[in-house]
Amino acid sequence: MCGTWDSVVETVAPAASRTGRGRLNSSIGQQVPRPLRDVATIPAPRLSVGIDEVDRVLGGGLVPGALVLLGGEPGIGKSTLVLEIAAGVARHVAPGAHTHPDGGSDVLYASGEESADQLHLRADRLGLTAGLAGARIHVLAETGLDAVLAAAERMSPALLVVDSVQTLTSEGLEGPAGSVGQVRESAARLAAWSHEHGTPVILVGHVTKDGSLAGPRTLEHLVDVVLVLEGDRYGALRLLRGAKNRFGSTEETGVLEMTGEGLRDVPDPARAFLGAGAGAAPGVAVAAIMEGTRPILVEVQALVASAGIGMPRRALVGVPSDRLALLVAVLARRCGLDLAQKDLYVSLVGGATVGEPALDLAVALALASTARDVPLAAGTVACGEVSLLGTLRPVQGLERRLREAARLGFEQAIVPAGDDTARLGAGLAGPGGTRLRIIAVESLRDALARSIGVAPVPSG
Repeated sequence: MCGTWDSVVETVAPAASRTGRGRLNSSIGQQVPRPLRDVATIPAPRLSVGIDEVDRVLGGGLVPGALVLLGGEPGIGKSTLVLEIAAGVARHVAPGAHTHPDGGSDVLYASGEESADQLHLRADRLGLTAGLAGARIHVLAETGLDAVLAAAERMSPALLVVDSVQTLTSEGLEGPAGSVGQVRESAARLAAWSHEHGTPVILVGHVTKDGSLAGPRTLEHLVDVVLVLEGDRYGALRLLRGAKNRFGSTEETGVLEMTGEGLRDVPDPARAFLGAGAGAAPGVAVAAIMEGTRPILVEVQALVASAGIGMPRRALVGVPSDRLALLVAVLARRCGLDLAQKDLYVSLVGGATVGEPALDLAVALALASTARDVPLAAGTVACGEVSLLGTLRPVQGLERRLREAARLGFEQAIVPAGDDTARLGAGLAGPGGTRLRIIAVESLRDALARSIGVAPVPSG
């Protein structure tokens, strides 16, 4: 970009597209456009990675020839996850791959972050050095892109893992590893190799301080799938989200747990983000959210404290700051609960991050509960979007959310009023046959009155 410092990017000069002045290459223009209805496709069998939650986010497994980018904060478990994915592929025979006498498929793991000895120590801790995983995962401690591609050509693996793309360097460029030119060139050549050979490639990528994937924005456009591993690095739970997926939905979320033996599927994700004291203290509320097609219940914890000198503090974990600002304004203007000059602390249990507006009602109830020092009734779940007028908007998939709440033993649900709310209450039963009581409200003020027994007076 002209006039901008440090904006020159080194690239490899492409081969000339002309054989002479004014004479185009004879290969150009040979492709004949066809109507879309005449394009025949053969469904490609997906390659299962052996981890149900990962397969769920991928849409059923890895697509042959797909380039997958896995990002996440340092220490979140990216290398552990890709090593377990490699082990899962090594234990299965890939569609169309050569079957070894002992079964399994070959996997090439190109490590630029760790040496082969360090990777062996990690694999030994995860119990992956024995069996098919130890025999079929081939480690290459290399940062040269050309050496990695040459090894892949000789080996023809069922899966190629590169950890990480920021460590690769191409011989045609002089820039350091991790520079914009190197990252873009490495991703482009790996994508071309992947599509040509029909072999899925997984790239591990770093993230910046603001949580976005490091490197040029074109990196995300070059790959077919972008996966993001989230969670509290000091906690056990991890969320795997699909930020981009050319072969499936980006709405599915995988829930994993970090154990001493590595990442494992969570048996009941719906209750994974519930604390031990849900509804037992002021400032605690439970929200019923949707992660793709899966209903999940998340515990919201809030604390309101007197602000000291200066601007009031807002400390948020897993809650969007703009939604909190909207709720604080609505609570003050429509419900007479002014928290603008208070320190506010809001957190979601388990390190979850939720951007769905259906979380609004639970956050507002948690704030009002701690501000009034009145706990919500035990066994209460809430979901609903709060509008600027203080009314509650209906949410999608309400029946699925409430059915999951009933299964987990919740006794009452505060939801936006609608035509089908009364019908839902009759058919939702929990353990022991207990019916889920539906409390349908039209506004946030009504929800506060029905939940904590306090009806604030609107200001103004």
